[in-house]
Amino acid sequence: MACDMNGVMGSKGSGSNGNAACICYALERGGERRATVRARTRVTNEEVAVNRPAQPDCPPSPEQLDRLGREATGRRLALSSRVYLPACLWAGLAAALVGIGWSTRYGGEGFAGYMSNVRVIVIGPISLAIIGVFLVTERVRPAQRRPLIARGHRQDLLFTVFTATLVVPLVTALTLSFSEIARRTLPWIIMPKAATVPRWVATAVIFLAMDLCNWFAHLANHRVRVLWRFHELHHSQEDMSVLTVFRTHPLIHVSYLIALVPGIVLLANGALSTTLLVVYAAVVAFAHSNTNLGFGPLGRIFVSPNFHRIHHRLDGPQDVNLGFALTIWDQLFHCAVFPTEDTIRTDTGLPGRPLIVEQSASRPRYLSVFVLQLVAPFRPMNDVTDLPPVRTGTHPPELRPNQLSPYSVAKVEATERTAVEEAVMA
Repeated sequence: MACDMNGVMGSKGSGSNGNAACICYALERGGERRATVRARTRVTNEEVAVNRPAQPDCPPSPEQLDRLGREATGRRLALSSRVYLPACLWAGLAAALVGIGWSTRYGGEGFAGYMSNVRVIVIGPISLAIIGVFLVTERVRPAQRRPLIARGHRQDLLFTVFTATLVVPLVTALTLSFSEIARRTLPWIIMPKAATVPRWVATAVIFLAMDLCNWFAHLANHRVRVLWRFHELHHSQEDMSVLTVFRTHPLIHVSYLIALVPGIVLLANGALSTTLLVVYAAVVAFAHSNTNLGFGPLGRIFVSPNFHRIHHRLDGPQDVNLGFALTIWDQLFHCAVFPTEDTIRTDTGLPGRPLIVEQSASRPRYLSVFVLQLVAPFRPMNDVTDLPPVRTGTHPPELRPNQLSPYSVAKVEATERTAVEEAVMA
């Protein structure tokens, strides 16, 4: 409704026309107020609608939430029932180390030259000659009588070739990558050259510290579940020989990178020569030989075959006698079990054979067993059969060092092969 204000003001004294004009004016003002109120109400409602959190049309019921939770848990369990995820993460760590080294060109180090040095230490002419002598000694002074070429010897020979061809390049890449990362991220750990410290003293310190770091890494391999999954391959050998030193999973070498730290710290003051490393490797290899030899009084210092065989014994805890070259660390940390007449010829291997081994079937299947042994760390975890045999400290105090833990006894009593073994041996 429209009204002329001039007409309203000009007709105040004119009776009905004035009243009509006032009514028109009042109606118009009232309509405007109502329109304003409606507009404000609409704006307020829109603001409330915008600011109000969205509400689901139909909230899920407790049964639906429970079903969704079960589905998510089921997916996780389905994945863990097919593969051991921590082992995959460990493999990813190794790949990341190699990738970082590749991207940095291994800190400018000559990869080929360093790999040649590693090959000299592992399978160089001197190392092969020493291994040959040890193999002859095994025939002359055996801990256990074995055929000239037992199944375990052939399988370990396969691992020796695998180490020489593929594992040595991997170890080279891991070593150079770890060293480069340590120097770049922790440059302060590298000690400056000390003019007052003779080089031979620094070399001796590096050697002792390296062996101690190897001891701690070895202990971790027996106490940390994911590391044991890679280390159990080494302990699965039932025909011990000097070649068993090569029976290792390639990814277990990541755990021993800590042994490089002493050499990095004292890099400017000394270094282990290739000759010294060859001797070190020879001592470690001889400790795995099938010989009944000890070192007499020196056995309290150096690791002998009789001392290390206890570490591999079938019917006892295997987180003892962890030393690589020196027994002093085992004595210092109360992990030493010195040999007796009963332990010199003790059987070796894993109770219950949780890992497939070449001795399982009537006919050997070396290549198929080899492949399954390499992929075994990624198999689903079985809390009953896949735990390492360990000693007092992680089990009840009444468990003596020469006793098996309860679950290890169950392993010994288990005689049936796993489904994987049956499939391979069929």
